[in-house]
Amino acid sequence: MLGHLGLVDATDVATSHQLILSEIRLPRALAAGLIGLALAVSGTTMQGLFRNPLASPYLLGVASGASAGAALVIVLGLREAMGGIALPVGAFLGGALAVSIVYRVAAARPGGASTQTLILAGVALGAFFSAMTSFLIVLSGERIQEIVFWIMGGLGRASWDYLVWLAPTAIAGALTLGAFSRDLNVLALGDAGARHLGIDPDALNRGLLALVTLLTGAGIAAAGTVGFVGLITPHALRLIVGPDHRVLLPASALAGAIFLIIADTAARTVMAPIEIPVGILTAATGAPFFLYLLLTRRGGEMA
Repeated sequence: MLGHLGLVDATDVATSHQLILSEIRLPRALAAGLIGLALAVSGTTMQGLFRNPLASPYLLGVASGASAGAALVIVLGLREAMGGIALPVGAFLGGALAVSIVYRVAAARPGGASTQTLILAGVALGAFFSAMTSFLIVLSGERIQEIVFWIMGGLGRASWDYLVWLAPTAIAGALTLGAFSRDLNVLALGDAGARHLGIDPDALNRGLLALVTLLTGAGIAAAGTVGFVGLITPHALRLIVGPDHRVLLPASALAGAIFLIIADTAARTVMAPIEIPVGILTAATGAPFFLYLLLTRRGGEMA
């Protein structure tokens, strides 16, 4: 590819190395950047919607639902029947199902879907789908390793076929969330203040939650459960660029993409030829950093 652009002399590069770069390394790096971007802007949006720095893209049970969906695909052997697209489709549908149930349960309560009800319903449904995943692991037999490694998170399956649907979803979703950055700023005033300025907080919450579910589900479908990217990145960037979502969303998108590319590179090389699941690495680095932020800030309040 670089040879076609005239940046390097392709004749000096072995064909095998060219194939590794163009068919393995490049799509994997692009997938890491897009997934990091999607999770980071999703986490930023969730923290703005719930006005809570502890909110993450996985708050409403999307990760547990996606894991259960992917595990079901593996146990039923649908990958062999439908090809590589079966796993991301199953994961996305599982995540979407979990969030839709959470929202319907919360909306059924008198007074509508309050923030507290959504969180509690998300915790309950997350536990249920986690139990379903554990049950499927028991039934998986020889496929158990595949399920476990998928749950740990990794980009070993990344390919150009994945990027065909991941790239437009992540980019279009992030741009759409960016268009609502002013509305997210207004939500910081509370529901009453938002209505006074002409914004319907209920409709805004539903629309943005649906979009966050789409972005998060796409990221999980491509890489499995990759934790802390959507929690740490916006939390740290808020300390640097401030709480204005017009700046915070694009800054978090860039930082999330860079963070996951670096984490995936480290996952491949730190213990080579053994590859560490990138979800383990992001959790191992993100959890201590998040604890540091909580200990050094006043009560963990948002800036």
